[in-house]
Order: sequence, then C-alpha cells, then structure tokens
Amino acid sequence: MLKNQVSPDDHIQGRTNALITLVEYGDYQCPYCGLAYPIVKALQNHFDDQLCFVFRNFPLTEVHPLAEPAAECAEFAATQNRFWEMHDLLYENQGRFNHPLFQELGQILKLPVEDLEQAIENKAFESKIRKDFIGGVKSGVNGTPTFFMNEQRYNGPVEFQSMVSAIESLLTLK
Repeated sequence: MLKNQVSPDDHIQGRTNALITLVEYGDYQCPYCGLAYPIVKALQNHFDDQLCFVFRNFPLTEVHPLAEPAAECAEFAATQNRFWEMHDLLYENQGRFNHPLFQELGQILKLPVEDLEQAIENKAFESKIRKDFIGGVKSGVNGTPTFFMNEQRYNGPVEFQSMVSAIESLLTLK
C-alpha cells in the first residue's frame, strides 16, 4: 500500500480526480526507469484523462551517484514551473549524464543556470527528495522504478500491455 497520499506537494500530471492514479518512485540515473519512461508516456496517451501520473524521487545514490543531483535539477526546475520538461529531458538524455548536462538542460529550458548550479551544489531540495524517499521506504519501495496504481503496489512487468491490463482491471472496479 502507498503510505503517503498524493498531495499538492507532489509532481502531478493529469486530473487529480482521474479514475486511476499512477505513482512512480523513480531514479533519473536508473536504466530501468529510463526504459519505463516511454511506457508511462504511452500509458498517459492511452488512458488520457482517466489517468493521473505522479512522480516521486527515489535516488539510489550508492549505485547511481548522479541520481540525486539530477533530482535536485528537476526540483529546481519545479520552482520555475518547468518540472515536467526537466523530468522528460533528464530521461531523454540519460545516456549523457554528467554535471555539464544539467547546466545544458537548464539553458535549454531558459532557467537561471547559476541558480541551478547553486541549488545542485548546496542540495537545496534535499529535504523534498528525502521526504519522497522516506515515503517510498515506508511503502515498501526497495528498487526503481516502483509503481502504485490507486495506492496498491503494481508488481507486474513494466511493459505497456501488462500495465494496460492492470489499469483496465482497476477501471472495471470503478
């Protein structure tokens, strides 16, 4: 079960009153999250306004040393109302991860790059990232990506048709 309810503090795409809420605990440097990224996009297109998507940070820093700086980058972009654009760019450029990439993506989004660099260096959003992480741990997350559909952990394969089937079975209960 998802322990932390979806709230306005979350990064949310779609209607908050959608029939299905899909929550992902993700790590921007995780290759499996990178593979899940287009699947989530396809699910959003497929289910349109029936699906609300929520992304929460779960950087696995011991195996992905740039996951936390990437999360800092995305959280900084959120302060400029550009979270989802940065989220997408981070996954779309996952093969090029390094600190100069974060600056480049900031420039692409026309963010104040010096402020972005300071935020990453000072871990300005560490408490927000840690809150997401701890909420994930409390919910039983132990790897990425981990998905919850309407507060129930999804344990099936992270592939489009399997996830469609799981969501459709939830929709029949509505």
